[in-house]
Amino acid sequence: MAAGPARPAWAEYFIEITEAVAKRSTCLRRQVGAVIVRERRILTTGYNGAPSGLAHCADTGCLREREAVPAGQRHEICRGLHAEQNALLQAALHGVSVEGATIYTTTEPCVICSKMLINAGIVEVVYRDEYPDTFARQLREQAGMRSTKFAT
Repeated sequence: MAAGPARPAWAEYFIEITEAVAKRSTCLRRQVGAVIVRERRILTTGYNGAPSGLAHCADTGCLREREAVPAGQRHEICRGLHAEQNALLQAALHGVSVEGATIYTTTEPCVICSKMLINAGIVEVVYRDEYPDTFARQLREQAGMRSTKFAT
């Protein structure tokens, strides 16, 4: 029997899916994708952007950009939801439990998303790119959540 093409490992597979999901992002600053997985099955996906039915940032502009707000600060003035938030909201909207699941993200979760992930019962975060939020890392560690930077 001939050997087929090399298959990606599970983490690589799910990170690649987060990259495809991120392409739906409507954020002007950073395109982020998230995939929540349990037992190697995708439960939900999410990308960052304005709430459903509202104008996209491409149409309204970015207040954080106009005010030169650094990454990791003043999340409350952003009109968009983060990819992790949208993935959790999709689970809630469709009655899907994420307890015991892993979230794969293109970008490491911020402190707000980390708190939500902790309370939703997510047990592991696998991310491609780091995010400048050491408090988020501390909270995930204190909660016993595994956090792994995906190595390419």
